[in-house]
Amino acid sequence: MTATASPSASPSASGSGPGSAFAFAAPDGTLLAHRSHGSGDPLVCVPGGPADSAYLGDLGGLSAHRRLIVMDLRGTGRSGVPRDTSSYRSDRLVDDIEALREHLGLERIDLLAHSAGANPTMQYAARFPERVGSLALITPGTRAVGTVITGETRRELARLRAGEPWFPAAFAALEALIAGTGGDRDAIAPFFYGRWDEGARRHHAASRPDNPEAVSGFGAEGAFDPEATRAGLAALRAPVLLLAGEFDLNSPPRSVAACAELFPDAALVVQRGAGHYPWLDDADRFVAAAAAFLA
Repeated sequence: MTATASPSASPSASGSGPGSAFAFAAPDGTLLAHRSHGSGDPLVCVPGGPADSAYLGDLGGLSAHRRLIVMDLRGTGRSGVPRDTSSYRSDRLVDDIEALREHLGLERIDLLAHSAGANPTMQYAARFPERVGSLALITPGTRAVGTVITGETRRELARLRAGEPWFPAAFAALEALIAGTGGDRDAIAPFFYGRWDEGARRHHAASRPDNPEAVSGFGAEGAFDPEATRAGLAALRAPVLLLAGEFDLNSPPRSVAACAELFPDAALVVQRGAGHYPWLDDADRFVAAAAAFLA
């Protein structure tokens, strides 16, 4: 998917059942789509990638507890491609979250973000702390708050999987990526799942970002001001859940724990046996933790 001179077409409301798609116009005219799963109080979900939010599904059955309003970030999934491609920046996506809140007519929103989606979500919470009811960060990316993840931290986690048949090839690829000498990113995919089975392989293939411009633009110069974001989060009074996967190389538990310390009211959960997608590795355990917090 590449940028064009005008927003691409996106669907209007197309039903109200599980997985129904809806769209509205952002302030800059870009059409933004979101999916709805389940019923009950709304929970706005921000995906990572930037990639088609379909990879989140209904978060392992969390839709039985809340109505999931799952965003497609601009330029991904069913959302339009913006005229101004600098609007792919993480800090600019804050405006899209706020536009969705206004579109839904909510005074405050409960937010759940996964992976890289935690960055604009934390930036949103820092900018609009009074508009956040609760915040759940699932295996969060932490660039917005300046948390550094070392290569050695990733190696330590990777070695926990040394008994897996895929480990030698995956670890060699990881070492090459850490060293900056190349390496196949697909080869390290098993490290991101608690079980590297056929379901995990299908999920990995389906969740790849397909808009390189959105990916590169997300972290472009000016996208992050960690000092300002940390200061804003210190004023957040909403309760925060940070959920890490025991084996997650992308968002190591140690880094997620450091992020938790930035919030006045935060709970940290490390899901045993999970990687970067804990609702796939153990849906029951993930839903129990998330639903208990959101309740």
